[in-house]
Amino acid sequence: MDIKEIRKELSALRKEIRRHNKLYYDNDSPEISDYEYDMLMQRLKGIEADYPELITKTSPTQMVGGHARREAGNLVEHDVPMLSLQDVFSKAEVYQFVESMIDQLGQPEFVVEEKIDGLSMALRYRDGQLVQAITRGDGILRGEDVTENAMVIDDVQHSLRDSLPYFEVRGEVYMSRAAFQRVNDRQESLGLKLFANPRNCAAGTLRQLESRVTRERQLSMFVFNLQKAEGREFSSHTEAYEFMKAQGIKVIHNYRICHTADQVWEAIEAIGDSRGELAYDIDGAVIKLNSLADRDRLGATSKVPRWAIAYKYPPEEKESRLLDIELTVGRTGRINPTAVFEPVQLCGTRVERATLHNQDFIDGLDIRIGDIIRVYKSGEIIPKISSVVKEKRAEGLVPFHIGDKCPVCGSKAVREENTADIRCINPSCPAQLENNIIYFVSRDAMDIKGFGEQNVRSLIDYGYLHDVADIFTLKEKRQELLDKGIVGREKSVDKLLAAIDGAKANEPQRLLTGLGLSGIGKAAARELMLHFRSIEALAKASIEEIKEVNDIGDISAKVISAYFTNENNQQLLFRLKEQGVNTELSDSGITGSALQGKTVVITGTLPTLSRNDAKAKVEANGGKAASSVSSKTDYVLAGDAAGSKLTKAQELGISIIDEEQFLRLIGEA
Repeated sequence: MDIKEIRKELSALRKEIRRHNKLYYDNDSPEISDYEYDMLMQRLKGIEADYPELITKTSPTQMVGGHARREAGNLVEHDVPMLSLQDVFSKAEVYQFVESMIDQLGQPEFVVEEKIDGLSMALRYRDGQLVQAITRGDGILRGEDVTENAMVIDDVQHSLRDSLPYFEVRGEVYMSRAAFQRVNDRQESLGLKLFANPRNCAAGTLRQLESRVTRERQLSMFVFNLQKAEGREFSSHTEAYEFMKAQGIKVIHNYRICHTADQVWEAIEAIGDSRGELAYDIDGAVIKLNSLADRDRLGATSKVPRWAIAYKYPPEEKESRLLDIELTVGRTGRINPTAVFEPVQLCGTRVERATLHNQDFIDGLDIRIGDIIRVYKSGEIIPKISSVVKEKRAEGLVPFHIGDKCPVCGSKAVREENTADIRCINPSCPAQLENNIIYFVSRDAMDIKGFGEQNVRSLIDYGYLHDVADIFTLKEKRQELLDKGIVGREKSVDKLLAAIDGAKANEPQRLLTGLGLSGIGKAAARELMLHFRSIEALAKASIEEIKEVNDIGDISAKVISAYFTNENNQQLLFRLKEQGVNTELSDSGITGSALQGKTVVITGTLPTLSRNDAKAKVEANGGKAASSVSSKTDYVLAGDAAGSKLTKAQELGISIIDEEQFLRLIGEA
């Protein structure tokens, strides 16, 4: 691989890792497992080790993952950095660390303890009283003040028996599996989205604006480190632990003191063996020096201390028998296969289903109904199937095929060109109808206020909605709706009908978005309407003409062309127009040309403009407001806490402007 390819892979890896850092640390909504993230980081570290000249200060290997979020509370300066730990994944790496410490220090003492899977928080005590609690934030400069929420966590000690002038400790806020189950049971009963895992729930709960919610969800906390003390000297980590326990502080339990690499590894294995018996999730074991003087002597890099590592356990796997492969149909007609298997316990929860993605994935595993499969749940997030135990396969099992018929309506299903997706091509498929209409009336599409999911389901169940065009005929059924009470009383019905009537005047890009063409979202719909000026003109355009539109590629052009040549869709559009739904662009909304042809990414909190206001000004001046930074970006409009997008812009040499410069640029200073 030449240096150009190496640079390209480095850039892609760093971008991907920054995105996952933001999802994990800032949004509490990771998309991948801890193990998958760790493998990305290992690949990045490996390349940087081979090409140290390509390491940058802003590489994820040189920085702590998260950012302090202004909306979570006041930002607070760290007294002591809250660094992350160097992760290792093998016995050899553990022995290498221990032997390195022995070479440097002679006869060091090690402490091995559980690595709790939660959210880091520091507690500050003055004169024996808890005065402040802060999250890790960016780990170096600032964290978020979460004192009010910390006060309602039972494990947080409010006052110490010994009134030291200043005492700061660091711990991990987590949620027990039982508490997590109670929260998700409540979410389900209220029809709300379930949390993916205890770590996400704990992180989101600690950042709640209402401490009442934090109290109800019953968070827990273990303290695992002394950050700073005034008024008393401590020589070791375990001495600080004993002092904390005497003060009523809950510290990591069952920690082990070790002196050799063999003892350290035995302790790691013992903690690993106990994982299934714990009431909470752990994602590894921490190995740290006991002597505080030795810690000071070794210091830290910009990201991690040199005196500690975290051993990450491999994903927990269990065998099960595949009972069935269920097929469901999504909003766009995509057929989704799901494995149903005999229940197993993984990471403290019952697991019996996992996605099989598509036919290619099924073929790659060669998975068959009746097979013995290996299931894992790395990072306590999403169940996955790693492999089939083929030596245990019974005779007569046959390969599974999704087939060419929709499992719901029986219509033809086709595999899209250059993709692994198989879709039902019947736009009136019942499985697609509910999701299609919910999307059509949503804020991102036609934005029909008061048209909630329950109303959509009720109107479908009563036979009033068979496609999106039926929405605009509901005014003719007003009295029936009132008599049957389908969407509420008179005031609610009239309010909904008025909102439907008002939506007819929407600009056509909203209608195009609402039609739900695969890959055609708000931004693409706007570009298409700016170019063609009407739905009718777009419907008559050839694939080559559609591809002339900015950011519309070959696949999207074919999707659009196929949609408008379908007779059912043509009839649908005719009925929409017949009901008075606007299909022509009357006003592009462009009032200036200062940003004509320019792409602007908005990040951070601006002094006076909201994100939507800034986006509207970009578009009103002929520009495109993009969501991510790339080589095609012309400007990054950055406010406070700009985060990874700002870093990416700096790496690419993209022009960075603040709100004042932006307003001058468009003539509104």
